[in-house]
Amino acid sequence: MSAQRTHPKPDNVGPGQNARSKPIKRVQAAGSAGLTLDSISLKDLPQGTIVGHFSTQEKVRRLIWNMVQATLFRFSPRRADRWRASLLRLFGAKVGRVELLRNTVRVEVPWNLDIGDHVQIGDAVYLYSLGPITIGDRSIVSQFVHVCAGTHDFERLDFPLVRIPVHIGEDCWIATDTYIAPGVRISDGVVVGARANVVRDLPEWTVCVGSPAKPVKARRLVDTQTGETLSPQADPDAFDDSQGGRHG
Repeated sequence: MSAQRTHPKPDNVGPGQNARSKPIKRVQAAGSAGLTLDSISLKDLPQGTIVGHFSTQEKVRRLIWNMVQATLFRFSPRRADRWRASLLRLFGAKVGRVELLRNTVRVEVPWNLDIGDHVQIGDAVYLYSLGPITIGDRSIVSQFVHVCAGTHDFERLDFPLVRIPVHIGEDCWIATDTYIAPGVRISDGVVVGARANVVRDLPEWTVCVGSPAKPVKARRLVDTQTGETLSPQADPDAFDDSQGGRHG
């Protein structure tokens, strides 16, 4: 018979650890009162950012909204856009004269929405409005777009919720299946190509594609009735056209 090898358990193994696990390293930031990891991910965040979880009152309001959204909003007639806009206003959203607001749109926190006039929001758009989301006049948000205004500070042990504003300017087109990250500001007149991943601010009157999305050309917008060019002039040499082709 061969002798079995045994591995004695160390005496210093704490709760929730095994012999091979390493203890959590706790680093206390200078001047910090708690034992949390020294965070750098909350620096330079836009104005209006809130760090922390929802209050009990907010959670109750969200629960009521979820019930309304799952019934009166979701099962309303397809072209009852004004009715759905009125439901959002009832829960604190600022909504202008919308042109299109599909019944499959999902809104997380309606009182954090600010939607301008003549905006179009397509099927299955997810407005994850833990923080404020602004959509400017005449902008189009196509189907399956995900606008994310919430994240967590992953460099802190308590993993707090961080609600960061997202801004979409006027006369923009966000094409299908695009993801827009927390804190992003999309300037006026921007076209974002389909399935782009927008993780940084985008300059005005540009066509942007890719992951991460980058401007590849200037956008030209023409009034079909007068022939007038509505967009400002831009230097075409300022863009990387290596990702050329049709976008949208």
